[in-house]
Amino acid sequence: MEALTEVREKIGNSRRAFEEVKAEMSRLVVGHEELVEQVFIALVCGGHCLLEGVPGLGKTLMVRSMGEILDLTFSRIQFTPDLMPADITGTNVLTDDPSGKKVFDFQYGPIFAHIVLADEINRATPKTQSALLEAMQEQSVTVGGKVHRLESPFMVLATQNPIEMEGTYPLPEAQIDRFFFKLLVQYPNRTELGRIADLTTASPPPPLRKILAAAGVQKIRESVREVPMAEAVKDYAVRLVLATHPQGGQNDGGARLAQRFVLYGSSPRGLQSLILAAKARSLLSGRPNVSFDDIRAAVLPGLRHRIILNLEADAEGITTEKVLEEVLERVPEVL
Repeated sequence: MEALTEVREKIGNSRRAFEEVKAEMSRLVVGHEELVEQVFIALVCGGHCLLEGVPGLGKTLMVRSMGEILDLTFSRIQFTPDLMPADITGTNVLTDDPSGKKVFDFQYGPIFAHIVLADEINRATPKTQSALLEAMQEQSVTVGGKVHRLESPFMVLATQNPIEMEGTYPLPEAQIDRFFFKLLVQYPNRTELGRIADLTTASPPPPLRKILAAAGVQKIRESVREVPMAEAVKDYAVRLVLATHPQGGQNDGGARLAQRFVLYGSSPRGLQSLILAAKARSLLSGRPNVSFDDIRAAVLPGLRHRIILNLEADAEGITTEKVLEEVLERVPEVL
């Protein structure tokens, strides 16, 4: 009985905190409700996000506001072709100690923050990109043979501009797979544009209220992994991932587009993202177990960047979204 009470308390606290975060974000960030929810889900799952959208849609404002509301440190790195790995991670600097001796002192780079916005990550060289991606994977930075641990929670939100790809360095598929979600930042509608104009051309709003701290985010992270999942729901997630492969699901009504247009399907990281995101969505919705709807809601953001299409798909105008929509349509919840 005590265990059940504790579970209900964790669910209630997580849901209340999330609702407060959304309400506070809406004071400054117009629209993007689903985007805010998905970024928060990735944060409490310990993942990173790749944001794709044209400039000026409020990506930096959203990320900075979330860091402020959650009382987490925030840094922004503008990626350029001349950016070096040391500009991200930091470097050893020769200084004088109190006794007058010359010593190397490590100067921390902007990667040492809870939330890091990597703006236009595809503009930097692969060498610089790999320094960031290594920190994402290992949660640490090694300089001069010494390991420096990153703060926890740690999250990278990298942005790409889809309309300016010439002269850039696209991330390799293996590196894109390290991102928990790939999120598309949509253009605001007429009502949202009007509210943006009101907010940005009037007096500044009052400071944002702090809802959570690092310890609070860590508690929700721990609670996410404790959310139970029925075997049938887990099997549904497994079959969805297998159906993204050209050879997957051929005998059980699998997706025909995947069989024709996909070169490589989702990796096992895709399945991990589906399950963790579904657990987080269930927890933040105040439900004690994962539903099929939770799995379906995570398919597009969790798998769209993990599928590699062939040349025929490009010629036919087939996108990963079309493939995943057919996967969701054709794969049954229960066999």
